[in-house]
Amino acid sequence: MAFGYSPSYGSNHAAFWRTLLGLYCLFTLVHTAISTPPEDPVKCVSGNTNCTVTNSIGAFPDRSTCGAANVAFPTTEAELVSIVSAATKAGRKMRVTTRYSHSIPKLVCIDGNDGLFISTKFLNHTVRADAKAMTLTVESGMTLRQLIAEAAKVGLALPYAPYWWGVTVGGMMGTGAHGSSLWGKGSAVHDYVTEIRMVSPGSLNDGFAKIRVLSETTTPNEFNAAKVSLGVLGVISQVTFKLQPMFKRSLKYVMKNDLDFNDQALTFGKKHEFADFVWLPSQGKVVYRMDDRVAVNTSGNGLYDFLPFRSQLSAVVATTRSSEEKQETLRDAHGKCVAATTISSTLFSTSYGLTSNGIIFTGYPVIGSQNHMMSSGSCLDGLEDGLISTCAWDSRIKGVFFHQTCFSVPLTQVKSFINDIKSLVKIDSKSLCGLELYYGILMRYVTSSPAYLGKETEAIDFDITYYRANDPLTPRLYEDFIEEIEQIALFKYNALPHWGKNRNLAFDGVIKKYKNAPAFLKVKESYDPKGLFSSEWTDQILGIKGNPTIVKDGCALEGLCICSEDAHCAPTKGYLCRPGKVYKEARVCIHVTK
Repeated sequence: MAFGYSPSYGSNHAAFWRTLLGLYCLFTLVHTAISTPPEDPVKCVSGNTNCTVTNSIGAFPDRSTCGAANVAFPTTEAELVSIVSAATKAGRKMRVTTRYSHSIPKLVCIDGNDGLFISTKFLNHTVRADAKAMTLTVESGMTLRQLIAEAAKVGLALPYAPYWWGVTVGGMMGTGAHGSSLWGKGSAVHDYVTEIRMVSPGSLNDGFAKIRVLSETTTPNEFNAAKVSLGVLGVISQVTFKLQPMFKRSLKYVMKNDLDFNDQALTFGKKHEFADFVWLPSQGKVVYRMDDRVAVNTSGNGLYDFLPFRSQLSAVVATTRSSEEKQETLRDAHGKCVAATTISSTLFSTSYGLTSNGIIFTGYPVIGSQNHMMSSGSCLDGLEDGLISTCAWDSRIKGVFFHQTCFSVPLTQVKSFINDIKSLVKIDSKSLCGLELYYGILMRYVTSSPAYLGKETEAIDFDITYYRANDPLTPRLYEDFIEEIEQIALFKYNALPHWGKNRNLAFDGVIKKYKNAPAFLKVKESYDPKGLFSSEWTDQILGIKGNPTIVKDGCALEGLCICSEDAHCAPTKGYLCRPGKVYKEARVCIHVTK
């Protein structure tokens, strides 16, 4: 994400930007102890009253502002019960917020401005650790980074998790967060949970709040609903994980051409436990992650501190954002492609931030303990430096501003989907360079889950990040290609969107894709019959009331709708609604030259 910018206007400037990127890499290697941490996503006018919430990039898909009358910061389960009880008695709407608020859709939003935000910021402690039973019970506001460290203290490891450690346990449970694997129970964090303690609204006899203790053995139906809950069942208080003995990983990156990638993608995940891909479709290249478990006594002290997740100089980030804005204005596709090649080659040559001993990279494979190899996010860790350096997407600076389209395509359909994307690239080889400025298409393996709103089958999760204009009515270069890819996945191949990412259109009718949706909704009705933890957004995506799409002039530019007429695009700027190039059923905003 840190390389989500476009540092070039053409080949004449490529050497300059290679130098700049080299200086950037040097900065991240020696300067990561200093970085202004993200601010709290909840801001209040006075004390804890008259509050608003945003996400980590500072803008929801529809750019609305989400408010509440006040925010509560419980520090214990008892305080949490008291807060939920008082709000339930008063009939107030509630939603949970987390320390960094990394969900892009409006999952944290409350209807109106009279509700209550419940922040889990201070519910971040270990409740108990049992090395013999290999279990760890933590509060829901604990970050993934803390969870990994707490497990390691007792010689245990979480086998799979997202690569960014700034998410919380409750946030991962709420949205179905995952790593990459087809092995074991798969890569979803929630499938390594054995017990959930949740506080939900109660009756008068319950004191208006009820602690529910859920497990696979005692309450399997409710447990499978709570494993991916979207926050509509109540507040997760504590989570118990079944962990594994600490192990090491042996990791090697290999870059190849993508000629046989459509076949390789189907089998590679069976050969390597932690396999993933970074696909660079405009360059015709794929970076294969050959990543396997090895014995804990294997020699090696590797560390993965992913370069784009390290602190970055705000001035450099601002310069490169300005560069991409200018390229968009000038429709400079060539410049974007040159920059994309520079960025991807720089990342690959610096091993993406892998070091053999925490300091330098001496060659592949890099072998290190699971707790040092699985996730990172060091831009969160530094001391305050007055915004001289930050995470690249910090909304307080002129930083990276992006859309994120993320969906899981069934493994049986992946070959056809990859071929469809290749067909688009054949039409215009420069069309997807913009994706490669943002790391490329990250592809991770997922498996079916018993969670009612979890993955339905073995699949590959395609994570696509790309430029978003500051003005919602400004179209993007080659936006029709990305819109077509999005619609091919969602509608041709029935892909499942990631609950914590994506633009509004991805969630239109999504609940019909889940065979256990009726069972989930039945549990929701039982836990929260008055819908106090529900919102307009959750009602829309769960198919209860309304539709997540918003139809208005320019709505297709930001994925609020699929265009059905020219006005949904930007006709005054030459962008009109037309059928797709490969998937004729798609409707996309294309730049039409006279």
